[in-house]
Amino acid sequence: MSDAKDELKAVQAALGAEHAAVYGYGVVGGRIGEDRRGEARTAYDAHRARRDELQRAVRDLGGEPEPSAAAYKLPFAVPDSAAAVRLATELEERVAGVYSDLVRASTGARRGSAAEALREAAVRAARWRGGSVTFPGLAERSATSGSSAPQADRS
Repeated sequence: MSDAKDELKAVQAALGAEHAAVYGYGVVGGRIGEDRRGEARTAYDAHRARRDELQRAVRDLGGEPEPSAAAYKLPFAVPDSAAAVRLATELEERVAGVYSDLVRASTGARRGSAAEALREAAVRAARWRGGSVTFPGLAERSATSGSSAPQADRS
């Protein structure tokens, strides 16, 4: 059984990832080619909805939702559509990783919702990438240690 403190921490981390994804998709939308703009908009809307859901979940757990940062550090420059596609893939992979943590830390309906969000992020990542990975949300764990949550640009 998960500890309520761990669950709140995992929900806050997922909220942080969704804040970063919303920001990142703003960049993607500004650089993506016309042929994939609708896909970017759909993903942006999905992340906004998940962000709002997680803000409610934090409150339900007795916490105060972490606010969005003014800016987030991108993992690389995004000068064109090809880079925008790579960024969208990266955003989805990071979100999937954080939701895998939330699946592990939660139970019941919240665990089911986190698993659904993990699945959605993995499907979007596969579409952006043009292929899938064996264990979405866990693959990036082998390359990094610690949390997969994106970092706010506090500089």
